[in-house]
Amino acid sequence: MASTSFRPLHDRVVVKRVESEEKTKGGIIIPDTAKEKPAEGEIVAVGPGARDENGKAVALDVKVGDRVLFGKWSGTEVKLDGVDLLIMKEADIMGIIG
Repeated sequence: MASTSFRPLHDRVVVKRVESEEKTKGGIIIPDTAKEKPAEGEIVAVGPGARDENGKAVALDVKVGDRVLFGKWSGTEVKLDGVDLLIMKEADIMGIIG
């Protein structure tokens, strides 16, 4: 992703999904057709931030490399440099893991 020239605007971030476990804690293997898309990912790019009512830039709370949780239907799916990514607003992120 570092080779791309894509830069999100305002309070948007680019997230790469993290693959979910392929079997349950009990050892049951989950077939691909039954897997739900994970709601966990890694931030690969961030915008400069939103502007408040006075026009002052407000920096984002997330940074490149953060692992985050986001809503199941959050973001817009895109493919950049052959990689499946999500572009979403920072408000769609529920929290930072770790």
